[in-house]
Amino acid sequence: QPCWREYLTTRIEQNMVVNCTCPISECRAQPTTAFIYSIVSSEEIIAKYEKALLRRYVECCSNLTWCTNPQGCDQILLKDGLGYGAACSKCSWISCFNCNFPEAHYPASCSHIMTCAKCNHGFCWRCLKPWRPNHKDYYNCSAVVSKAAWQEKRFQDYNERCTFHHHAREFAISLRNSISSIREMPKIRNLTFVLDACKVLEQARKVLAYSCVYSYYNQDTESMDIVEQQTENLELLTNAL
Repeated sequence: QPCWREYLTTRIEQNMVVNCTCPISECRAQPTTAFIYSIVSSEEIIAKYEKALLRRYVECCSNLTWCTNPQGCDQILLKDGLGYGAACSKCSWISCFNCNFPEAHYPASCSHIMTCAKCNHGFCWRCLKPWRPNHKDYYNCSAVVSKAAWQEKRFQDYNERCTFHHHAREFAISLRNSISSIREMPKIRNLTFVLDACKVLEQARKVLAYSCVYSYYNQDTESMDIVEQQTENLELLTNAL
């Protein structure tokens, strides 16, 4: 029993307990959950084991996924019925279920946000490096790129606009957090309407940022005049707010 306890504890701590087999090489038997509970007594190790089971379950279910909030969130989301642009009920982060980008990016499509329209090469919009799901600085990336990548002024203009709106969105988030703290103070009137305004401001900045990406890739379409006009109107109203 001590040998089994040490073996299972090591497997759990190394996140290798799921589908682990008997340590005897010629034996392919897998320890059951009941067996593990009977051998491992540490509540901390059991908690890690249960988290591993939960991760495995979510990975096996095509209609389940984890919230993609880069700040960290352990909420499980149901893809069916939520679709593109649905908010997490726990942290309000809006995920995209159709690609590996960490958040919903309306009105830009998944192909716009992370792939080249000509060769489908996946890249980060900010630094142009190959896209990876763990590239969390997806709009704050400060990496230096080659001059050749920036020689097209149109790309630079849209990219600067996109970055500006993302920074303005961060300001809206910071403002909302500050107001939330003030609201806890005594003798302060209800500031719910201000918090709601900050949420609208945050969402508007997000849409404006990804509108830059959308416009960059769809400049030649017939509807772009209308899109640009609507985007300009939204930006004016957002600045006023």
